[in-house]
Amino acid sequence: MVNLLNLRKSEVAGRSILGLFNIFLGVSLFFITACKNDAKLPEDISKIAIEVKIDRFDKKFARIDSAHLPQLISEYPYLFPSEYPDAFWVSKIKDTIQLELNTEVAKAFPDFKETTSELGNLFKHIKYYYPKFEEPRVVTITSDVSYKMPVVLTDSLLLIGLDNYLGPEHPFYDGIQRFYTQNFRREQIDVDVAEAFVSKLIARKGNRRFLDEMIYHGKRLYMMEALLTLKPKSEVLDYTTDQYEWAVANEVDIWKYFVENKLLFETDSKLLSRFINPAPFSKFYLDFDNDSPPRLGRYIGWQIVKRYMERTNVPLQMLPEKSTDEIFEKANYKPRN
Repeated sequence: MVNLLNLRKSEVAGRSILGLFNIFLGVSLFFITACKNDAKLPEDISKIAIEVKIDRFDKKFARIDSAHLPQLISEYPYLFPSEYPDAFWVSKIKDTIQLELNTEVAKAFPDFKETTSELGNLFKHIKYYYPKFEEPRVVTITSDVSYKMPVVLTDSLLLIGLDNYLGPEHPFYDGIQRFYTQNFRREQIDVDVAEAFVSKLIARKGNRRFLDEMIYHGKRLYMMEALLTLKPKSEVLDYTTDQYEWAVANEVDIWKYFVENKLLFETDSKLLSRFINPAPFSKFYLDFDNDSPPRLGRYIGWQIVKRYMERTNVPLQMLPEKSTDEIFEKANYKPRN
């Protein structure tokens, strides 16, 4: 359905959204346990009143016929780019791939109760730290598996492409690399929404050092962890449990490798593909590479930011503006294990 990777200008709830779609249809400040079932919302957060409004547009589009399509378009103009004529959408309704998407999403999400509860918990956390936050209207869609941007969040609207969360082994994902599909699960929805919210708050400073990238992602992960107190740390990091345990067990050696090879202040862009960007594994150019989880630079950046926050007690809201150099110097990071 909506291709979330290609955005266009639209007006939603009186606000301009840069490019919603080129083609429609197309550590934490609270104690966080490793076991999700044992985790509880902090009391101050659990008391916050919020309202989660879910609009199952995916179901509406699956039921629509050509006679009633104009009414649907008028209700959701931001989902129907004007450069495409009505005939395009009429054809889309009957498209065999779209029909399969409709069926599989309906099977995976017959209701939205559990995810609604998880989004509610996330919104409570956000409102705790940012009292002016207003819960966005949540609109569920299909997106032609736009897995690199499964959600779009604005001040008033949250779009969720449900066809990106059908399970890692779903046939729709054949041909997509496993390091992406391992997180194509319903449980990842609130994590992706938290990441979308945090990413709006943290800007890159324009520096090109490896350490800058590590700290940038470390800030993001630290803030996400603070907003997702019921989630295992592995899910915040987009890791499996085994991948997270590998990173924890080898933290000393990872840090030692970065320091001894003088990588922290390097500006070689290849370091991003080796230790920051999505990949099947991290690239130390050593025999154990294939066993390592990807993006270990992000993991170490997260640990540095955690140590900085422990030592300084900086409010979470002020973290985005702190510089790499301040965080690195005051953290005085040394792996503990």
